[in-house]
Amino acid sequence: MHDVIVTGGGASGLLCAIEAGRRGMDVLVLERGSKVGLKILVSGGGRCNFTNVWADPRKQYLSQNPHFCISAMRRYEPSHFIDLVNGHNIAYHEKKLGQLFCDNSAKEIVAMLLDHCRDAGVTIRVNQEVTGIEALDEGGFRATCTNGSFTGSKVVVASGGLSLPKIATDLAFRFADGFDINVVPPRPALVPLTWNSGDKPRYEKLSGISVDASVSCNGMSFRENILFTHRGLSGPAILQISSYWREGDVVSVDLLPELDAANWLTEAREANPQAKIVTTLKSRLPNRVVDAMTGDLFEDTKLGTYSPQSIVDLGNRLNAWEFKAGGSEGYRTAEVTLGGIDTDEVSSKTFELKKVPGVYVIGEALDVTGWLGGYNFQWAWASAWCCAQHL
Repeated sequence: MHDVIVTGGGASGLLCAIEAGRRGMDVLVLERGSKVGLKILVSGGGRCNFTNVWADPRKQYLSQNPHFCISAMRRYEPSHFIDLVNGHNIAYHEKKLGQLFCDNSAKEIVAMLLDHCRDAGVTIRVNQEVTGIEALDEGGFRATCTNGSFTGSKVVVASGGLSLPKIATDLAFRFADGFDINVVPPRPALVPLTWNSGDKPRYEKLSGISVDASVSCNGMSFRENILFTHRGLSGPAILQISSYWREGDVVSVDLLPELDAANWLTEAREANPQAKIVTTLKSRLPNRVVDAMTGDLFEDTKLGTYSPQSIVDLGNRLNAWEFKAGGSEGYRTAEVTLGGIDTDEVSSKTFELKKVPGVYVIGEALDVTGWLGGYNFQWAWASAWCCAQHL
């Protein structure tokens, strides 16, 4: 019987295994894929946005219990993981907004974690999908896999969420159901939003165009690029707001965040009433975006033909273009899962389940979701490290 079985060889599972191994434990990692760290490898365009120097548990994380993540993230800060990266001589850079990326490849982060696993005596078995976890009468637990079963005194559920289904597993949710553990209903997060049927014919042709914008929904706002696609809107600002959006909500998109568009258009009208609205707008927005909005937000006419109030109304619409999404692209392209095992079921100090002593839950499997930009990796590292101290 192993001291600890870790189900999942992703970010949280590997770091937890390393720390437990360093404490002298016999640790077994069970990974359903053919290799560990698959989500690490595809993250950040293959360069892994491995943390964010500004990660603040009070600001950038969503949970039904927003206080849950504070303790762990104060015990294991971004600087701790950065020290690990520096110790392995991995070159990295800050891209923007505190986001740290490898200069070369995400493979370096996985290689670093594997090196530490080897040094800590961790055993890793791939192609081992855990189909069930059961408590044994004599103590400990059995993890049943497609290729056999393994027993351990303790189990760490580090199987992640439902995003990227080719990589993901629903083990955490099946386990929770079997042990009567409450789950906050999961949903895709950090995910592109799709056109509604009315907007699709007009705007799908803008695929590939990126615009600096500020997007808002349900009291939250993000200022970054939006990206038009043939399916809908994507880009950092949209991915961020998707965590706050719900079906039926309108997302307000400020297409001219540097301007009070009403004042700008009013001044333009007074200075040159013969100028075309389309020509004026193309001085600030991509030509194809203006062409697509012609006949919807405004007509191809002269500024002077608009009344002063109509010009103000148009400016306000440009500063708050209403985008009512038809839906989201779902788990297929979602970067993370919102929701998960209810944090009220788990100790914020040890990550042990209150109802099932000896079983711990970390990382994305829990109802803690960060913003885009390295915040979710930092949660994975922090929850893993803190859990390992109490195994």
